[in-house]
Amino acid sequence: MAHLSSAAISDLQILAAYIIFLASYVVFALGKFPGLKIDRPGAAIIGAVAMIAFRIVQPGQALQFINFPTVVLLFSMMLIVGVLHLVGFFEWNAEILLRRLKPSRLLPAVVFTCGLLSAFFVNDIVCLVMVPFVLSITQRMRLQPTPYLLAVATASNIGSVATVTGNPQNMLIGSFSGISYRDFLLHLGPVAVVGLLLDWLILHWLHIQRLQDAGKSTETIPLPQIDISRLTKPVIVVTAVVIAFFAGVSPAMAAALGAAVLLITRTLEPRKLYQEVDWGLLVFFIGLFLIVGGAQNAGIVDKFLAVAEHWNLHRLAPFTVAVALLSNLVSNVPAVMLLKSLVPNFPNPHMAWLALAMASTLAGNLTITGSVANIIVVESAAPDTKIGFWEYFRVGLPITAATLLLGWAWLSWIK
Repeated sequence: MAHLSSAAISDLQILAAYIIFLASYVVFALGKFPGLKIDRPGAAIIGAVAMIAFRIVQPGQALQFINFPTVVLLFSMMLIVGVLHLVGFFEWNAEILLRRLKPSRLLPAVVFTCGLLSAFFVNDIVCLVMVPFVLSITQRMRLQPTPYLLAVATASNIGSVATVTGNPQNMLIGSFSGISYRDFLLHLGPVAVVGLLLDWLILHWLHIQRLQDAGKSTETIPLPQIDISRLTKPVIVVTAVVIAFFAGVSPAMAAALGAAVLLITRTLEPRKLYQEVDWGLLVFFIGLFLIVGGAQNAGIVDKFLAVAEHWNLHRLAPFTVAVALLSNLVSNVPAVMLLKSLVPNFPNPHMAWLALAMASTLAGNLTITGSVANIIVVESAAPDTKIGFWEYFRVGLPITAATLLLGWAWLSWIK
């Protein structure tokens, strides 16, 4: 890919690039521009247009900066997961797993169910489905829902670290790194499994008083009514897609083929399926590609390379900490989009890509705004249950610290 050198850009353009880049990342960090109703996708669009308008990114160069395999994979997985959502696949899985479950074992069941589903499907959708399900169960069982809702948020983040398709930032890393689906799972799957165990133990320890009443209830857990006949085709297609992932087929191609097959239907209304797609996230990705591309042309990324070398970020421990901090400052996707330019220059890029995926994902559990999944859980639970910043942080801090330490230790041991 051909980039403009910073020497070929005027001082005015470089100044404009810094302003555009910094203003965009301020919105990514705050969620909106102070005094204006500009959200993250809006900031990405404005920033991308400004980069082209000031000729920091040439119009003919714009398409070169957009990584289409990432966009195709993200869009295709949204369609696939959207179909699964509409036909009740996630509820069916919950029914199978919870059919004979004792109420006292609800917490570990929620943790590992959300973690397993999030490992193979986009974690945001898992949260959307599981929150009303958990609220229904806890209401029927007369349980305090907060520990179980926290389990949905934290476990979906931890489980999603295992595979390329677990979350948007992993998809981005998978496309740029070229790491295969199997390789990714082999290295980060153990972190997800042990991380889910730690998640369960920490939640149980911090909320033991609220959980003690669970074993006293004699009612059975209510299960949703599912039309199994609607699941046959989606399950077959998804199974074939996952097999293709493990067989080494390009994730973008495998997911696109699966999505195309699922769109051939006589029963599913396309309009409803398109509503399942997070169009704002797709726009956000495309805008980010152009903003970071403009930063590369203006030499901003080179400055980050110099800072990375000065702070020894090529070493696993400081890199893990830096990724975790940046992910909580500006959100994980913008952090990964920025740091992707640093990783190829590290002594061990393969391990650095894995560390970037691990740290950016697990750091999302620190605060409510650390990941989209957390926000979905909190907003979906309201007004039935209110989860405040400090109530979440009380759980998020030890879980984030424990899982990041686990991930760093594991990657340090296997490299």
